[in-house]
Amino acid sequence: MRKLTTLAAACGLAFCVNAHAQSSVTLYGILDAGIAYIHNSGGHSSQWKMSTGNISENEWGLRGTEDLGGGLAANFQVENGFDIASGQLHQNGRLFGRQAWVGLASPTTWGAVTLGRQYDPISDVLQPLTADAFSGIFATPGDVDNYDSSARFDNAVKWVSPNWGGVKLEAMYSFGGIAGATGSGQVYSGAASYNHGPFSIAGGYIHIDNGNATLSTRGTSASDSLFNSAVNAAYASAHAIDIARIGGNYVIDQVTVGAAYSYSKYSPDGHSTFTDSQKFQNGSVYATWQLSPAFQTTIGYNYTKSTGDSSATYHQVALGVDYLLSKRTDLYAVAAYQHASGQNGAGHAQAVIGSYDVNSGANYQVLTVAGIRHSF
Repeated sequence: MRKLTTLAAACGLAFCVNAHAQSSVTLYGILDAGIAYIHNSGGHSSQWKMSTGNISENEWGLRGTEDLGGGLAANFQVENGFDIASGQLHQNGRLFGRQAWVGLASPTTWGAVTLGRQYDPISDVLQPLTADAFSGIFATPGDVDNYDSSARFDNAVKWVSPNWGGVKLEAMYSFGGIAGATGSGQVYSGAASYNHGPFSIAGGYIHIDNGNATLSTRGTSASDSLFNSAVNAAYASAHAIDIARIGGNYVIDQVTVGAAYSYSKYSPDGHSTFTDSQKFQNGSVYATWQLSPAFQTTIGYNYTKSTGDSSATYHQVALGVDYLLSKRTDLYAVAAYQHASGQNGAGHAQAVIGSYDVNSGANYQVLTVAGIRHSF
């Protein structure tokens, strides 16, 4: 990452930043691209394609802080997501669709408060304890529990506590913004984490209102959509989504082992196209082996069971390897297999590996990707 600490450097990026001794603005980014092979994609038996954002989404951003004195600081972050293969913006064409927030922080007293488009507290505290270092290939099928942050949240106010002896708390509220219906489209979430030596554990809860259908279009919410694949597409008319997740890991020398569990409920109302709540339960385990400072490998397994309006079962195994060429550039390869059975609410359950969101059109799917990632 390149730190811009002078007025001339900042203005060279078309930003004019007052550069004080204890203030800074940092430009950073990630470029990630590879070649993918998918067996069973959209009803076809095979597909070769360029695949981007495989273990890290392509992004660039700016983050900054200003020391206000007395232990208080102002900070901000804006982060853009894009497709390196085409140059198109992600997150429905938003300029800063990954993050865009500003806030105040006092790390040793009351913590930090930020306002804007943000990640939810569960993603903040639990993702670092999962196999999400290899991103979506280890995620829950269709990312129905937001394992890989398919949803980020607009109009959000978030509080993060100081570190109290290894304990951290977070809370967030996102305004739906619908006139005459305060709760329509709102999101609220809370999470907690604890770290002590080699052991870490975290968990939390999030409630997503999917919009008051009498005052707005169903799906009008402060949350991005979680309905991105055949796994849960039949439940896009849900009134609300409730997700609870917990997980932890333990470090033993060069090996890290972890496990997680999530419960997701998609609830209907009179405007929904289904009548019984659909529930997804996911259990996952993984192990990461740091063979050397430059080379690591991760293996993981996900079991997902849905019940309620329909019933389906998904078994998924994934493997990833990563080799550092330098501190900023690495080569990687990932592979996964998933088998699906039962019904998904619209027909036979389709295999959909992680958050890659490629509908297989079949009851199993294989995905492999090899690529390069560069950070700055």
